[in-house]
Amino acid sequence: MFGFGKKEEPLAEDENLYTPVTGEVVDLTTVPDPVFAGKMMGDGFAVEPTGSEVVAPVAGRITMIQGHAVGITRFDGLEVLVHMGIDTVSLNGAPFKIKVKDGQVVKGGQVIASADWEQIKIAKLPTTTMVLITNTADHLDQITVNTGQAAGGTIVGKATAK
Repeated sequence: MFGFGKKEEPLAEDENLYTPVTGEVVDLTTVPDPVFAGKMMGDGFAVEPTGSEVVAPVAGRITMIQGHAVGITRFDGLEVLVHMGIDTVSLNGAPFKIKVKDGQVVKGGQVIASADWEQIKIAKLPTTTMVLITNTADHLDQITVNTGQAAGGTIVGKATAK
């Protein structure tokens, strides 16, 4: 009745990486921002989006929501950040509709947000969307990502934890 003693929903043991939005999957080092391209926020990949639906790039628990970014923690402790656009924090979340709640368990490829890329283009900001493993140094063993055109929710690689 009150949720006392309620068990947390288990996380799927899924090491796959999913395209967060339909578009061109590109190497993180090509992103037009030195912080992301230099992997200062962690290793990962990016997408030049053509679709507006944003999906979970990994299976896990939603652990952080900001207007332009969603954090997800996987079963193995990898912390994954979906960062929609570059410098979009300045837009105070206006172009994004977040469709998940903090603590919610999601599957890879599940819808987590939608984006109005035209608002971002009008603001003269890049729409590039990054998937970053923010605890790369401590927890990431290996990451492989296939670049090229991909539909949102398509498996494009794998990340394994140490």
